[in-house]
Amino acid sequence: MDPAFIRPMTLQDLEEVLRIEGCCHSHPWSAASFRAELENPHSRIDLLFIEDRLAGFLCSSLVCGEMTILNVATDPPCRRRGVAARLLEKTLEQGRAAGLEKVFLEVRIHNADAIALYRRFGFREISRRPGYYGDGEDALVMQLEV
Repeated sequence: MDPAFIRPMTLQDLEEVLRIEGCCHSHPWSAASFRAELENPHSRIDLLFIEDRLAGFLCSSLVCGEMTILNVATDPPCRRRGVAARLLEKTLEQGRAAGLEKVFLEVRIHNADAIALYRRFGFREISRRPGYYGDGEDALVMQLEV
């Protein structure tokens, strides 16, 4: 039996999600940001657990066939285990069932591992956002046409 499973986030998960968010991002989302996404009918936050331990999450928003991947994080001890890939696969599968046509995301220009993951899924680079992140790093805008 597969020890990993994915389910939607609830408010009861917030503390653990914030812990992972703080480990992974230099400018982490606030509790209010996660609450806002949980209340947004167009957004969803999926959590991946490995043996009942939260390993990562992916937040996305789908409106009129266009999805935006808003936030992805993997708990550092769980990296290199396919967590982000499984979450992305599940998110795209759910999106396709809801009429998904295009997916957009921004990724740090120096995050080679994430860029490689997105390319494996068929994303291509469409533009750059100079100074997008709080520390001044550029964002690479990527798109997937479904």
